[in-house]
Amino acid sequence: MRARPVAEILFYRLSESPVEAALPNLLERSLERGWRVLLRVGSDAGLAFLDERLWTFREDGFLPHGVAGGRHDARQPVLLTRSAENANGANVLMLALGARAGVDEMAGYERACLFFDAGDAAAVAAARDDWRAVVAAGLPAKYWGQENGRWMLKASGGTA
Repeated sequence: MRARPVAEILFYRLSESPVEAALPNLLERSLERGWRVLLRVGSDAGLAFLDERLWTFREDGFLPHGVAGGRHDARQPVLLTRSAENANGANVLMLALGARAGVDEMAGYERACLFFDAGDAAAVAAARDDWRAVVAAGLPAKYWGQENGRWMLKASGGTA
C-alpha cells in the first residue's frame, strides 16, 4: 500500500497582479498535472466574479469549471465553492478572496494554495497566522512572492 503524500502548503503573496490574473495560469498548471481543484472563495460576489473571469480570461479559450451546487459537481475539474465539501474529489485546495481553511483540512489535500493581497493588512495578518499554524503542524510550506511578473520562492518552512 502506497503512503499518502504529505500535503504541501503554498502561500502566494499578490503584489503585482490581482488574484483573477494570477489564478488562471496556476489552475491550468494543476489541470495539466491531472489534478482536480477545489477553489474556495470568501463571498458570493467573489464566487460570481471568478466564475465569470475563468470563462473569459483569454479570448481563445477558457478554464473548464463549475460552481458548486450543480448536478455535475463531481465531474468538474475545477469547482468554485464557498463550502468545505470536496464535491469534486479535488487533490488541490485553493483559497482566494478571503476564504480560509484550518491546518487539518489543508493537510487532507496533496496541495493547498492560499492567495492573499499584499495591500490588504487583514489578509496579510491572516496569512501570517496560517503560516505559523502550518509550520507548527510540521507541514511543508512555501511562500511565493511576485517579482517582475514571475513567482519567486521567498521562504520555506515545515519539517514533513
